[in-house]
Amino acid sequence: MADRSVSIESAKYEGDGTGVRSQADGGIVTQLRLNQSSLFLGPTLRRAPAVTVEPEYWTPVGTGRTLVFCSVYGDSFDGFETALEIDPTITDPVLADRYPDRRVYRVALTDRAVPFIEQTAEAGGRLLDLSSSRDGWLVQLQFPSRDDLVAFNDYCRDRGISVTVDHLRLSNDEDESVVALTEKQRELLVVAHEEGYFDVPRGISQNELADRLGVSKSAVSQRLRRAIGELCASNLC
Repeated sequence: MADRSVSIESAKYEGDGTGVRSQADGGIVTQLRLNQSSLFLGPTLRRAPAVTVEPEYWTPVGTGRTLVFCSVYGDSFDGFETALEIDPTITDPVLADRYPDRRVYRVALTDRAVPFIEQTAEAGGRLLDLSSSRDGWLVQLQFPSRDDLVAFNDYCRDRGISVTVDHLRLSNDEDESVVALTEKQRELLVVAHEEGYFDVPRGISQNELADRLGVSKSAVSQRLRRAIGELCASNLC
């Protein structure tokens, strides 16, 4: 796992005197790109790169299966649905709902899907953000210490999952300037600012931003909402 010359000491944590062990002070936040054909929806993401997939939640059901609900953003869903039908990592795909900017699908995991969400929790980590990318999954995680992150990386390596680190930083509540933006959100905000999207009148439209970044207009819309929400939460709350 290449980490772009970031040196971090293992974070230390201790209880706050209440008897509940605390991991709230310190830790590590990292954004990783995970790529392996047997990851959840891996084959579908490769066959339908024009859509953006954001899992909403996982839930076990009484039959021993795990169901996953996903929001999917894009201008066309035909290719995505065709890819779902032949994806060995899932079964029983269902269109659960439609919205103006996205569709929601429900799928069931198969035993051929290599898991990584469960291992995040096993390593003491917390999922902050998860969305598809052109080469797999873009995931933002928080771990109590560097050793926990290394344990997660070892798990991925043992299962042939390619891990690339986009960025890595200490989690420090005293640093209010740090905002938990994903790489895609950050890129969008930079381009939008440079091209005058926030000017009056606007120098660029959402359609033009979508063309510039090579994504759908719906993906631009939802990333803007989430990114601005993160900025407001960081600076106003």
